Amino acid sequence: MPELVLTARLNISAADARSGLVRLHPEAMTALGLREWDGIAVIGSRRTAAVVAVAPRSTPRGIVLLDDVTLSNAGVRDSASVTVAPVTVYGAKQLSVTGSPLATSTIPESTLRQALLGKVVTVGDVVSLRPRDLGPGSGTSAAREALSHFGIATTSELLTVTATDPASGPVSVQPNSAVVWGPGIAVLETPHDTFGVAAPAPEAARPPSAAPVAAVAVADLAGVQTQAAKLTEWLNLALDEPALLKTLGASSHLGVLITGPVGVGKATLARAVVGTRRVVELDGPLVGATEDGNRLRQVSAAVDEICSGAGGVLIITDIDMLLPAEAGPVSTMILAQLRGAVATATVAVLATTSNAVAIDTRLRAPDLFDREVSLPLPKAGVRAALLEQLLRTAPTADLKLDEIASRTPGFVVTDLAALVREAALQAALRASRDRSTPQLRQDDLLGALRVIRPLSRSGSEELAIGSLSLDDVGDMVETKQALTEAVLWPLRHPDSFARLGIEPPRGVLLYGPPGCGKTFLVRALAGTGQLSVHAVKGAELMDKWVGSSERAVRELFQRARDSAPSLIFLDEVDALAPRRGQSSDSGVADRVVAALLTELDGVEPLRDVVVVGATNRPELIDPALTRPGRMERLVFVPPPDGAARAEILRTAAKSVPLAKDVDLRALAEALDGYSAADCSALLREAALAAMRRDVDAADVTAADVAAAQAAVRPSLDPVQVESLRLFAAQRAASD
Repeated sequence: MPELVLTARLNISAADARSGLVRLHPEAMTALGLREWDGIAVIGSRRTAAVVAVAPRSTPRGIVLLDDVTLSNAGVRDSASVTVAPVTVYGAKQLSVTGSPLATSTIPESTLRQALLGKVVTVGDVVSLRPRDLGPGSGTSAAREALSHFGIATTSELLTVTATDPASGPVSVQPNSAVVWGPGIAVLETPHDTFGVAAPAPEAARPPSAAPVAAVAVADLAGVQTQAAKLTEWLNLALDEPALLKTLGASSHLGVLITGPVGVGKATLARAVVGTRRVVELDGPLVGATEDGNRLRQVSAAVDEICSGAGGVLIITDIDMLLPAEAGPVSTMILAQLRGAVATATVAVLATTSNAVAIDTRLRAPDLFDREVSLPLPKAGVRAALLEQLLRTAPTADLKLDEIASRTPGFVVTDLAALVREAALQAALRASRDRSTPQLRQDDLLGALRVIRPLSRSGSEELAIGSLSLDDVGDMVETKQALTEAVLWPLRHPDSFARLGIEPPRGVLLYGPPGCGKTFLVRALAGTGQLSVHAVKGAELMDKWVGSSERAVRELFQRARDSAPSLIFLDEVDALAPRRGQSSDSGVADRVVAALLTELDGVEPLRDVVVVGATNRPELIDPALTRPGRMERLVFVPPPDGAARAEILRTAAKSVPLAKDVDLRALAEALDGYSAADCSALLREAALAAMRRDVDAADVTAADVAAAQAAVRPSLDPVQVESLRLFAAQRAASD
């Protein structure tokens, strides 16, 4: 089945707001074999389905336009990559949905079916009540008029699909479909994916509701038991024993900010510790996307609901989207509403955010969120426990979860759930093809690793690592040993560094002539250590706007911390960090160097993150960057000698059919002055020479290699090589 990987963009058209439409360029629709109003699968960190339509002519080919609800259903944000593909949609015999108390108590099921007619949904999706235009002669005025009698806003009221019949795959609401109110099969407990792997609903997809939410048990929260215990203690004291606090002269109010990387399970933690208490949830992104007046009304309604009766817990997800740092005119009134909720003796307020620096600073006032709990990125042992939880109901065969955990640095629980779903899909395809018993194997999980990319790396370029390791790097014994000591030892043996009372190196600078394998070394190093790699070329971080370059540096290091253990690769670092005071770019380079120095050796420690820079002009780099405590290890990558060239040719020739008369060792000796890149280029040119000789040639002969050698000349500059050798000798003498 054809599929495309496109960039998701928020559809800002008011006509399409929350309509469940996916708009594609006409050429993309042709490539997928789709017609307008067909069903389409949208796969981000979660799989969903919608109706496809043609995008405006001005839309680029690589863009897919999604409304905010469909973005949330796919588990992605604006500008993220998604996969789109045709999908078979079945007519729904029955559909169960839940919504706010107002909607469930006032809208009859006949009107509900009329509002959802023609929409394509899957279990766990959020869907709006806005009726869909089904074409000429099928206006939506009747459905809109019916809903208006109940005082329901068709775009602001959101429902959650809890069950469908058929139960698997996307369904569309038909005139004969039975659409009913009811929990059906709880979203967080339903193993609706293949092999019973539950796909949790996205955190940004729940309308405010006082109905209890199916939650993970506290005992099942892997890696955050300390935070769960602390939150539980605070809730017990504030809500169950307020008199005890009052006796000691302390206020019983409780406002807690839960921070951590995207997808780490902040909202899940909040729901788990609440237990059986009454809960009202307020969705920060969805409420924050509405106009100011509506935003204030929804916050007021949630606060009034939780403060009435026996009280309970108000959970606000992604509060940075509701109250961003750039305070709007309605922010003060929303803060006043939240302040009143926190001050109520029987109410606690828990808020989550993955971007703590982007929230309104007034939220941290003593009478609001004066306490904070931070969730870390799961380590390898925690990831193994999470995988075990996700797979506990699936039929498996000889899984080595420790191996998968070690190969998923930077993965959070959302990423691991996506990994399991992808593995289940591969296993299901095999079972369907072979007519065998469905069973999830180790190969399925390893195959899914090639597809799933963690959220922490969604905003950065990655090097293609594959199965490379340092063993694949020919010769360079001293260089490989230096990199192993500086990069791999701190990550593999932190206890040894602690025992000896020393801090591991924070960075390494690779320098050498162009084309001698610096980038290849980094790829092999990352493959050996199973590290996530964040690759940036020096000039990419430069921006003419004041503060933009420094922010780009901070965000780069934050992504690396969020996906630790990780490696930041700064290619062409001489363009990023030149000597200060010598540039003519209004001080941009100087500020970037200062930001780099702060990140490398600042107040916040750089744990499980190593910075590797590469350059062929080390004398141009600011000396402060290479002092001890920063990029203190300078490793010279020399041009390959005869033995190294033979290893490079042998590796490059693995996929090239060479005739018996080709002597790689003799060829390597004859290639004095050739870099590693030149050696690889020589074999490519030899293969082309064989094709010129005979387009059906079965092998590459010595004559083809000789012809290629005449065409591909050495690129190494003897003067530059000698200068770099002299620099290395001076460094060795000074050390």
